[in-house]
Amino acid sequence: MNIYLVIFITLIASLLASLSQILFKTGMAKRLRSLSDMIRQLENRRVLLGLFGYATSLVVYLYALSNSPLSIVYPTFASTFIFVALLSSIFLKERISALRAAGIAVIFLGIALVAMTI
Repeated sequence: MNIYLVIFITLIASLLASLSQILFKTGMAKRLRSLSDMIRQLENRRVLLGLFGYATSLVVYLYALSNSPLSIVYPTFASTFIFVALLSSIFLKERISALRAAGIAVIFLGIALVAMTI
């Protein structure tokens, strides 16, 4: 399989995992203090959608992994750090400081360097 297609598929898995994190965060209405609180969260639509998204992300990730070296797929999946920061900024109104933006840029640069070594 074309390595760039595998990278694209891995980025899709990463985006799905990141969107799932946003769903988990927005679905958590209160702090979990007990196991029964956790179990009750399984009735929350956003938490359930997040679980479905995470499971879908895992399937897509495993597909990419089965078609490419781990040394390419895993660093590409680190783009979740980038996606979560950007999506948190959009949906949760979290601020991206200059230091965090620099960290995101370093992660992006690392992923790009790995992709260029193919």
